[in-house]
Amino acid sequence: MLPNTSEADISAALDGLRIDTIGRRGKYLLIGFETDRWLVIHRKMSGNLLLRTHDAPPEVHTHLEIEFDDGTLLRFVDPRKFGRVYLFHSADELSDFLTDHLGPDSLEDLNEEILVAKLRGRKGRIKSLLLDQAFVAGIGNLYADEALWEARVHPLRSADSLSKIEVRRLARAIKTVLQRGIERNGTSFSTTYRDVDDQPGENQSFLNAYGRESQPCPRCGRPISRIVIGGRSAYFCPRCQKVAPSRIRR
Repeated sequence: MLPNTSEADISAALDGLRIDTIGRRGKYLLIGFETDRWLVIHRKMSGNLLLRTHDAPPEVHTHLEIEFDDGTLLRFVDPRKFGRVYLFHSADELSDFLTDHLGPDSLEDLNEEILVAKLRGRKGRIKSLLLDQAFVAGIGNLYADEALWEARVHPLRSADSLSKIEVRRLARAIKTVLQRGIERNGTSFSTTYRDVDDQPGENQSFLNAYGRESQPCPRCGRPISRIVIGGRSAYFCPRCQKVAPSRIRR
């Protein structure tokens, strides 16, 4: 869980420092300390950051605990140990890491022009490309399905088959579904995802495609279908999201 550091290094580098900034790039949480130190956390599938009082008993699977001056504790709890914690000793070092691993941020950077440029000449399946963090950062499996449903694009469509109208719809849909997820505090299935106050999200009650196999499409009423693409489930409406490119007059 510590790809580029150790427990001893983290303690030695950050003890006594003030947190100056909190940021995000893709799915990485960026915690900036004074003296240009950076703690970077990726929650992966089951990691949660929980804020606790000083006397709260430790949760099972607590892998990192930060104690603040007032005794408040910030814990990283991850039952499956997929999460990752990185330490960087300068903003330049952090920037190099993010540049090497991530494409444009799906919420802050992505727009129609950037998506058109990224898709140009690409023949891969659009669903697989959306999940590639080096292609565009911050879209997970659930939100990819929701964005493709919103844009009426089949997950098996090749990237180079999308018209400019479809790319415009998709770029807009990506930001829309991500913003909705944020406003609803994320998507929680069972107890996997919790926010920092240990509360579940609400977005699972508003999904249009993901996890709704055989249920009626909210747009047309046709049952939602499920297929597997690259080992990941993909949910879509076979009527609203045609696998063949639409004939659009240009």
